[in-house]
Order: sequence, then structure tokens, then C-alpha cells
Amino acid sequence: MSLSESPSVHAAELQFIIYSRSYCHLCDDLRDALRTALGARPAQIDMIDVDADPALLALYDELVPVLMGRATDGQWLQLCHYHLDSLRLQDFLAAG
Repeated sequence: MSLSESPSVHAAELQFIIYSRSYCHLCDDLRDALRTALGARPAQIDMIDVDADPALLALYDELVPVLMGRATDGQWLQLCHYHLDSLRLQDFLAAG
């Protein structure tokens, strides 16, 4: 899936990608923190293993986990890496 493509998702649902890798406790921690921060908001959160794609590995290798959010204009924005940046997430949610 390219960053410009969208799986079929209800338009009002938030979409996130976490670029991750297997056996990464920081990846699981970021996913869990995101779910907690979103509360009851519906959201699609996809975990994509960077080790399965050489291009993603080249982009995100040392930054994993990387949280991306899909903005209202359809563009993917990098929100944070390693740990959830709550302020950046709040700004992202307020903008959409």
C-alpha cells in the first residue's frame, strides 16, 4: 500500500499507520498509548513491518516505531517516533 492509497474506511474514521518491526516493545507501547489517547474515537491503526519492505527500512529503520496520521486532505503526516507525542497528536486531532 502506498501512502497515497486508502483502504476502504469510513470517511469519518481516523487512520493511522505505525511503522514497526516484530518483537518491538516500543511499537506495542506506542500502539497502546495511541489507543488510550484516542479513547472512544473510532480509528483504524495499521502496523506495518519495515523489515518486510526495503524502501520502508531505508526510510524508518532507526526511527521505529514511527506514527503516521492521515490528514483530512488525504496526506500522511509523521506525528512522532519512539514514543507517543501527546501534544502533536492533540494538534493533529484538532486540525481534523
